[in-house]
Amino acid sequence: MALADADATEAFGRALARRARPGDVIALSGPLGAGKTSIARGLLAALGLEGEAPSPSFAIVQPYDPPEVAFPVLHVDLYRIDDPAEADELGLDDARRESLLLVEWPERLPDTLWGDALWLTLTIESDGSRALTARVPAAWKDRWPL
Repeated sequence: MALADADATEAFGRALARRARPGDVIALSGPLGAGKTSIARGLLAALGLEGEAPSPSFAIVQPYDPPEVAFPVLHVDLYRIDDPAEADELGLDDARRESLLLVEWPERLPDTLWGDALWLTLTIESDGSRALTARVPAAWKDRWPL
């Protein structure tokens, strides 16, 4: 899928919000500046977040709860995680039962944690647009494509 610019990337996130639900994991992979946070911002805006969602780069986990959004969402940035043991302290396994997890830099942890994730990979094309590819798990088959 081609995403022409930042607006298209956020619009994709808004469309994704219509299909996402608590218990889902959406893994956002790609290089710095590829649009991972733009997808997350579009999704969060569609779920009711007013204002711009900050990147969770320093906080690692940025929680959003009703009434701020329609249902609980954890926006996670694993860029600064060096050891998978560090992620255990985040409590993501427990949190995902009730929340949607948006995980940037999921490749920083073992793939076994994300076996049921909708895995979206962004690449930056030579013209500045973004290409998005998806690995769609069984749980998303009836919700994909958007």
